[in-house]
Amino acid sequence: MHGTLIALASLAFFSRLLPITISFQPDLVRDMAKVLQENYCFPENLIGMQEAIQQAINSGEILHISDRQMLASILTTGVQGALNDPRLNITYQPNYIPVVPSALPPLPTEQLFSTIQSSIQADVLEGNVGYLRIDHVIGEDIAEKIWPLLFGTIWDRVVHTSSLILDLRYCARGEMSGIPNLASYLMDAEPPVHLDTVYDRPSNTTTELWTKATVLGERYGKGKDVMVLTSKGTMGAAEGLAYALKHLKRAIVVGERSAGGSVKIEKFRIGESDFYMTVPVARSINPVTGRSWEVGGVLPCVRLQAKEAIVRAISLIEVRSAIPKAIQRVSDIIKGFYSFTDRVPALHQYLSSIDFFAITSEEDFATKLNYELQNISNDPRLFVQVVAEPPVIIEKDSEPGKIPNNPPFLEDLVDNLFQVTIIPGNTGYLRFDEFGEANMLTRLGEQIVRKVWDPIKDTDNLVIDLRFNIGGPSAAVPILLSYLSDSTPVVNFFTIYNRITNSTTEFNTLPNLLGTPYGSRRGVYLLTSHLTATAGEELAYLMQTLHRATVIGEITSGTLLHSKSFQVEDTNIVVTVPFVNFIDSNGECWLGGGVVPDAIVLAEEALDKAYEVIKFHKEVHSLVEGTGELLEVHYAIPEVAAKIRKVLRSKLAKGLYRSVVDYESLASQLTADLQEMTGDHRLGIFYCDMEALQEVPKIPTPEEVQHVVDTIFRVEVLPGNVGYLRFDMMADTEVLKAVSPQLLDLVWNKLVSTDALIVDMRYNTDSYSTAVPLLCTYFFNTEPLRHLYTVFDRSTTTMTDVMTLPEVLGQRYGSQKDMYILTSHMTGPAAEVFTRTMKDLNRALVIGEPTIGGSLSSGIYRIGRSILYASIPNQVVLSAVTGKVWSVSGVEPHIAAQANDALNVAQKIIGARFLKQGAGK
Repeated sequence: MHGTLIALASLAFFSRLLPITISFQPDLVRDMAKVLQENYCFPENLIGMQEAIQQAINSGEILHISDRQMLASILTTGVQGALNDPRLNITYQPNYIPVVPSALPPLPTEQLFSTIQSSIQADVLEGNVGYLRIDHVIGEDIAEKIWPLLFGTIWDRVVHTSSLILDLRYCARGEMSGIPNLASYLMDAEPPVHLDTVYDRPSNTTTELWTKATVLGERYGKGKDVMVLTSKGTMGAAEGLAYALKHLKRAIVVGERSAGGSVKIEKFRIGESDFYMTVPVARSINPVTGRSWEVGGVLPCVRLQAKEAIVRAISLIEVRSAIPKAIQRVSDIIKGFYSFTDRVPALHQYLSSIDFFAITSEEDFATKLNYELQNISNDPRLFVQVVAEPPVIIEKDSEPGKIPNNPPFLEDLVDNLFQVTIIPGNTGYLRFDEFGEANMLTRLGEQIVRKVWDPIKDTDNLVIDLRFNIGGPSAAVPILLSYLSDSTPVVNFFTIYNRITNSTTEFNTLPNLLGTPYGSRRGVYLLTSHLTATAGEELAYLMQTLHRATVIGEITSGTLLHSKSFQVEDTNIVVTVPFVNFIDSNGECWLGGGVVPDAIVLAEEALDKAYEVIKFHKEVHSLVEGTGELLEVHYAIPEVAAKIRKVLRSKLAKGLYRSVVDYESLASQLTADLQEMTGDHRLGIFYCDMEALQEVPKIPTPEEVQHVVDTIFRVEVLPGNVGYLRFDMMADTEVLKAVSPQLLDLVWNKLVSTDALIVDMRYNTDSYSTAVPLLCTYFFNTEPLRHLYTVFDRSTTTMTDVMTLPEVLGQRYGSQKDMYILTSHMTGPAAEVFTRTMKDLNRALVIGEPTIGGSLSSGIYRIGRSILYASIPNQVVLSAVTGKVWSVSGVEPHIAAQANDALNVAQKIIGARFLKQGAGK
C-alpha cells in the first residue's frame, strides 16, 4: 500500500494554500514513518511507505508551512486517510511532558478486593434471571488474588439462575487478560475455546486468549441463555468480551453499538521535534470473524437505547425460554399428523439440531421454523406463523340436516344451487357457487338430472363457471367428474391418503349414474377466479391434469381443506400441517398453491375469452392432423414421419391439446411434441403473415457491398502470415455470383497468399446452404473434382451428389496449405455443412465446440389455410466418406475447446507446426 504517498499528496495540496516562510524538514516525515514502522499494529498496511516517502522527497514536494498546528492537522488528515485509521493523531506540543505512572506499592489483597468489589454487582431478578454488572474487567494477575473473595459474594449469587444478564454498559476500563477468566465460566470445560488473539507490534508478539480448563467453583455452562448489555460507553476489554461471546454464539448482545476502543494506544515523540503521534500499538483478531471490535465497536444483535436494554433482555429471555418446549410441540404435531410420513424423520432430525442462537422474538422463531421446515419438506402446505387470534380449526364435515321429502321444495333448492342456460354456439353454461355434501347431491339426484343435465346434454361444449365458487366438501368432486367422463372404461380420478386414519382411498368413475353422462369427447371450459377455493380448485386441478377441460380466468386462491392448524402452547405461534395427500391420476401429490389457468385473464373477461377459445378449438383437430400430413410428405426421414402422425392423433384423442388456447400456444405445444418424439430440434411450428415468408434474397448494389463486407466479414493477417477469415452468414449463391468481383477485392485477395488460414464459423448461425459448394471449391485443386457430400431430398425423393465446381472466379487457396475451422455450439446449418465436409475430406482441422446440428434445407409449409407454418427439414446430408446421415447430430471438433478460447488454441497449434517445419529444413 502506498498510503504515505497519498498523505504527502494531501500535504502538497495544502501547502499551496499557506505562506511559504520556513523550510519543512523532510526528517519529520521520515521520523513519523519510523514511528509507524516500529509501533503501528497493522505493519502490513505500511508496505512501500519508505519508497513512497523517498520518492516524494526526491521530487521536491516538500512543504513550507509556517503554522505548526496547521501542519500537525494536515499530517493527521493525511495519515488517517491513507491508512483509514482515525486513531492515528499527530499533535504539536512544545511543552508536553510525558506522564510516567508512579510506581505504587502493591495493595494488600483486602484493600484490592474492596476497590474492585465496588465495580461489580450481582442480583437475582424475577423469574430466576441472574444479573451481573461489571464496570471493570480485571486482569489475570489481580483476578488470581481476589477472585476467591469475589466468588462467594458475587458469583455464587447468580451461578444457579436459569439465565444471565451480563451488564457491560458502564464498563470502560479493563485488561484483555481478564477476558478468558470471565468467558470460561460461561463455556464448558472441554474443548478449550479460542476467544481472541492480541498482536503487539513493538514486541512483535502474538498472544492467544483461550478458555481455561479449570476454574474456581462451578461454571455457568453453555446450556443457559446469556444476554450481554452494551452502550456507547462500553469500551476496551469489555468490547473484546462482548464481541467474542457474540460470535461464538454464546451470548446475545442487546443495547447500543459500543465505543470502538482499542486494545492499546501509546503516544510517541516524532524524532527530536515537538510533534507527537498517537498510535494503536496492539490489535485484536477474532478467530471466528478474522476481524476486530476496535474502531467500529460491537454491533448488538438487538439494537436499542442503552437505558431500555435490561427490560428488552428480560423479554428476550422469556421468549427464548419457551423455544425448547415449542420445538418439542412442533415435532410432536408433525409426527402425529404430517401426511408425508417418509419426510418426518428428516424434519425431526432438523428440529432436534436447529440452532436458535439468533432468535430474538416469536416472529424470528416462526420465520426461521417456517423457512427451514418448508426447505426440508419441499411442501408449502407445511407452514409456521405468528397469529394474534387462535386459528379456526376446520373439522371433518358434519352430517347435513335432513332434507324434507317435498318435490316442490327439492326443485326450488336445485334452482337456487345451480344456474343453467344455453349460450350462443349451442354451448351449455353451468354455474354453481358451492359444493354440497355427497349425500345431499344423491338425495337431489333426480332433480339435478332433470333440471341441470338434461338441458345441457345435447350441447356441443360446456362452460362451468367456478368464478364465485368458494368450494366445500371434496366428496362431491368424483360425482361431477363422472358426469364429465365416459361410463367405460373406468377412470381413476384421484387418490386420498389420510394420515390421521392411515387410510388410502381411490376415487374412480361412479357406476349407475342417473341420466346420461356428458362424456369425454366434447369440450369443457372451466372459469376461475382468485375466489375459487377448496373443492372448486380440486375440480379445476383434476379436469386440467386429466386433460378433460380448458381452464380460463385467474389463478385460484390456493385454499385447501387438507390441513389442520395447531397453536403452540404459551405462544402465538401456529403450525399448519397437511394431514391429507391429494394424489392425481399421474401419481403426483398436489401441494396446492392455486391452479394456473391455461388462459390467464381477468375473471370478468373469462366468459368472453371462453367464446374465443371454443371458436379456436374447432380448428385444432384439423391443424394437428395437417401437421402430421405435412410431415409424412416432406420430413426427410420418412419412417419417423409415419410414427409422428400416429402419436399426434393419439395425443389429440386423449385431450392433450385442450390446454392450447390460441395459435401461439398451439405452435409451442406442437413444436415441443415434435422435438420430443424425434429428438430433432430442427422441427418447428410457428405463426406469421405470408409476406414474411415470401421474402427473397436481395442482391446488394455495388455501393452496398462495402457495407455488407464491413458488417459480415472480418479479415486479418495474423503474425506468421496466418490468414483469419470470419463471416457470420453465407449469402445465397446467386447473390455471391453477383458480388463476387467486389468480394474478391475486399476479402479473398487479402488472404489467398497466406501460409495458413483460420476460418471462424463460431458466430455463423444462419445462412444459405447453396453457397457451400462454391466456398469448398476454393480449398481444393481444379482436378480432380471432389465429391463433397450427398443430399437426399424427401419432397422429390432424389439423391444428388454435390461436387466441387470446375471453375471459380479468382485464385484458389489450394489443397496443400493448412486450414483451421473454429466452431461453437451456435454454429448453424450451412456453416455445419461446410465444416463437416472439410472435416470428412481431411481438408481442415476443426477446433472448438460441437455444433448445434442443423439441416441443409428446411422447407416452410403452411398448415391448411391457417397462419400456422411448419418448418420441416426436407433434406438430409450424407457424408461423402461414410455415406451416413450426419445433419441431425452436428459436427464434433477434432480438438475440443471453449468457443472463446478456440482462436488462441488454433494459433498455438499453427505456431507449433511452423516451428516443427522450420526445424525439419
